[in-house]
Parts: sequence; structure tokens; C-alpha cells
Amino acid sequence: MTATPDLSTLTGDYTVDPAHTTIGFTARHAMVTNVKGKFLDFTGTLHLDGTDPSRSTASLDLTMDSIDTGSPDRDGHLKSSDFFNTAEHPTMTFRSTKAESLGGDDYRITGDLSILGTTKPLTIDLEFNGAAKDPFGNERVGFEGKAEIKRSEWGLTWNAALETGGVLVSDKIKLNFDISAIRQA
Repeated sequence: MTATPDLSTLTGDYTVDPAHTTIGFTARHAMVTNVKGKFLDFTGTLHLDGTDPSRSTASLDLTMDSIDTGSPDRDGHLKSSDFFNTAEHPTMTFRSTKAESLGGDDYRITGDLSILGTTKPLTIDLEFNGAAKDPFGNERVGFEGKAEIKRSEWGLTWNAALETGGVLVSDKIKLNFDISAIRQA
């Protein structure tokens, strides 16, 4: 397999490789800087249809207790009932409902994002990074994606006012996806 194969050869089922995938986010903190985080425990599957990309699908399940921002105290607060309430809502899920080719290596996938028991649509813009056979014989595909959400739309409304004006945590959250998936036999 070359780095840029004919897309029709990619049709099949894939499992997201957590060792080579990052599902992360960025939030504005205190109106002056960005805090980045990621989820360390997740599973995902893709069905790619290289002949008709509109028939492709994606599914992700993220374990909310695996959130990692590099600060154990902040991670603990994010797991609490102020934010994700991981004791009652242990997972966040995404299930695609529509896929489309935008031309070239650009794609868009739309689906249902569920957080805290609330499900709303999410659109992710993706770039196909390529496909290759790794040294272990696995056929891999790679995608890089991004999306933005307003966390308040999923019931994530905790905040603190700042003396200088504004709030501690932005409502707008940027989502980032660097996905490597392995074709299933």
C-alpha cells in the first residue's frame, strides 16, 4: 500500500488505534490563555467506503475518568458534578449520521455527540492524512479533524466570574482529532 492509495482500495472496517490516536480539546482559561487536554481511554470504529464516502461511518466512546489536562487538581474538578459528573455519566459518545467528501483530501462527518445524557449534533471537518502498511503488516489510515462546540449546550455551565471581567472557563471548546485506525481482517 502506498501513502496515497486509490480510495476505493480503503473500503472496509477499521478500529481506532488508541496508542497512535489523540482525542483532545482546548478551552480558554481566565480569558488569557488556553488549557489543553485529552482523553486517555477510548474506543472507536470506522467503516470507510472509498467508492462512496457518504456511506462511511464513525463511532467513538470516551471514558470520562480518563481526562488529562496535566493537572490532577483540574482533572478532579472536571470529573466532579461541576463539569462531567463522571460517577453518573462515565462515557461520552459520538455516532455518525452523515459523511461527505468536500473534495481533495477534505471530508466532513456529522453525528450525535452525547455528554451528560444530552445528545446534540456535531460536525467534524477532517483531512485524510494517508494510508500505509505499517512494519507489522497492519493497513492503517490517518485523519486529522477539528470542531468547535459551546459546552453550555450540553449542560456544562459551571463557571466563575473574574474580578477583571469575563469568566474563568470559555463556553467555546475546540475539539481536535488525530486518528490512526487499523483495518480489520
